[in-house]
Amino acid sequence: MSTLTSSEILDATVRMGASKAGQSPLSRAANTFLAGMYIAIGGFLAIRVGLTLPWETWGGFGKFMFGAVFPLGLMLVVLCGADLFTGSCMTLTTARARNQITLGQALFTGASSWIGNFAGALFVAYFIAYLSGLIFDAAGGTLPYASAAVNLANAKSSLGFTEAFLRGAGCNWLVCLAVFAAAASTETAGKIAALWFPTMAFVALGMEHCIANMFFIPLGILTGSDPRYTALVEAGKALPLKADFYSFFVSNLFPVTLGNVVGGAVLVGMLYLAANKK
Repeated sequence: MSTLTSSEILDATVRMGASKAGQSPLSRAANTFLAGMYIAIGGFLAIRVGLTLPWETWGGFGKFMFGAVFPLGLMLVVLCGADLFTGSCMTLTTARARNQITLGQALFTGASSWIGNFAGALFVAYFIAYLSGLIFDAAGGTLPYASAAVNLANAKSSLGFTEAFLRGAGCNWLVCLAVFAAAASTETAGKIAALWFPTMAFVALGMEHCIANMFFIPLGILTGSDPRYTALVEAGKALPLKADFYSFFVSNLFPVTLGNVVGGAVLVGMLYLAANKK
């Protein structure tokens, strides 16, 4: 299996950033929408597989399973091709530092990626998870996936600013390291291995990814407001919804996005630029 050196990988990230900045409007819209959907699909799979395992019986294995399947989304982004905001924090930074794009291009590309990812994540949350009824699948007279989604939204929306920011920075440090490491391999198997370990780690460690939260929290709010779930709450079989769209944006999405920018742009992009400065 052939691999690239750190300097060669950095050159590849520069080309990635320049390519993203040079997309046509239609290509940018499609690629950013796809990336949001891919991350949301990985998140939905993680809810179905990992969050319904009781801690008393499974301990940390449920958290591991949640993290083990979530990387599906990033694998689809990298292998199939899509434009993910969190990865762009690194690639646009390196492309700008090497004068391949302007600051205006970097900011516009990053902002449009964030918006397109949001649209894709909301699409999966509303149409694939909520309207399809998959989040309301019942087992033993309960709605385990619905309860898991609401509890996750409640927990994420209750973080303090510093907690959310630092968890966001740690998350995108690992996500961009995954993308950086995947670029080292010229073979699909090597890319998958490089993507899986760091991504699994950030999820299992409880860090915060803004694009994933664009799926998790709206899904929890939609689910917790549904009569099927409120009936379960009234029967004492589930916890009530505490999250709302205000707490979603203010307590989670804003600080997590800032943390993701720092994690990708500074902890990976700028540090590897410094490490490979000629």
